[in-house]
Amino acid sequence: MSGSTITSAGAGVTTMHDRPVDERIQDFAEVDTGITAEEARAEAERCLQCKKPLCVKGCPVGIDIPAFLRDVAAGDFAQAAAVIKKDNMLPAICGRVCPQEVQCEGECILGKKEKPIAIGELERFVADEERRRGMVMPEKSAATGRRVAVVGAGPAGLTASAELARMGYAVTLFESLHAAGGVLMYGIPEFRLPKEIVKAEINAVLALGVDLQLNHLVGRSVPVDDLLSYDAVFLGTGAGLPYFMGLPGENLPGVYSANEFLTRVNLMRADKFPAFDTPVKKGSRVVVAGGGNVAMDAARVARRLGGKVTLVYRRREEDLPARMAEIERAKEEGIEFITCTNPVRILGDTAMTGVECVKMSMCELDTSGRPEPKEIEGSHFTIDADVFIAAIGQGPNPLLVGQLPGLERGRRGNVIVDETGKTSLRNVYAGGDVATGAATVILAMGAAKTAARAIDRMLRGE
Repeated sequence: MSGSTITSAGAGVTTMHDRPVDERIQDFAEVDTGITAEEARAEAERCLQCKKPLCVKGCPVGIDIPAFLRDVAAGDFAQAAAVIKKDNMLPAICGRVCPQEVQCEGECILGKKEKPIAIGELERFVADEERRRGMVMPEKSAATGRRVAVVGAGPAGLTASAELARMGYAVTLFESLHAAGGVLMYGIPEFRLPKEIVKAEINAVLALGVDLQLNHLVGRSVPVDDLLSYDAVFLGTGAGLPYFMGLPGENLPGVYSANEFLTRVNLMRADKFPAFDTPVKKGSRVVVAGGGNVAMDAARVARRLGGKVTLVYRRREEDLPARMAEIERAKEEGIEFITCTNPVRILGDTAMTGVECVKMSMCELDTSGRPEPKEIEGSHFTIDADVFIAAIGQGPNPLLVGQLPGLERGRRGNVIVDETGKTSLRNVYAGGDVATGAATVILAMGAAKTAARAIDRMLRGE
């Protein structure tokens, strides 16, 4: 059994329970099986209950972390859930996918001398316990009589909807696809975020009175004038437009964006082929280009579909932007990493046969503080492959934002907002990836909370 570790006071080292590698690469069941109640209480007891808790400042949605840890340590898991849900209606999701190591856990004072408290695992445990015992809904304010439209049922849209519904607004949530959740449903693999958990937390948001309208594409089936007739609008349409590398041969069969690849597996159940008739091409030799969490997800999915997978990344291994836990799990599962390497051409005539790559040297630092990679002349080599997946990011889809006259956008198509989420249009706010470009689930949620509060102030005339 493999996995990261946490140190529990008086109990030695407690292992986070990852399923064995040879078992987990055969299916899409969740890899991390969580911790026990005893382990949770022991871990929570380590909290120093700081008077000025830096962990809270490190949380984009501002959960009162010391308070919920205090309840976990006391064994009052229901109260711990109530504390979390004052600020976060998606705790089981966040406990699984948030990069806690650079947020709340990264700020934990214990981390300066030993392991920080495993806040993410404890949030997940509390949420799972509540779901097992029965979800408890937070209180709502009295109805205001005002209507708010939210576009996009991903992390930002769900969070904005929950916040506004709790404030007493009549919220209509428009989603273009046949399932709510956005990247939570179509982007993150089942083995990292089970879809039943996503559905349960979406249902909790809807139970607040949110009116979900699926298969509604704003700007097409929902006219823009209808959208702007609401008292306020929140745009949370995410970043669903994939970027490609512009390589020769990118039009060959077997070439995917990570967005399409993961969507087909998650929403179209390509992992169940031939029971379902919308499969992806299951490569016997797969090359994934990229180094972020999406690249790790695509590589690990391709591995489970039976492929021998190579991940190429143009910088050094220490520059990989993905979470360390996902990098370690990818390596455990047999994915080959080739760093300081960049694809330059997809080989083949009617079908791809390989990927031509070039080695990169690390030169002076770029504006992000990372080494700027440059091609090494004469270092070209070929990797045999029948599937290539580009996981180099994505941007806002222009289908809606391009139809809102006067809506200011940036160079990459992102909606320009101020610090409250306000756009250039009257009563229209935005948050998450549609404004920032592709980022994390929790940052999108934090932006949505900020915008929801600004909408509330605006509609109240403050």
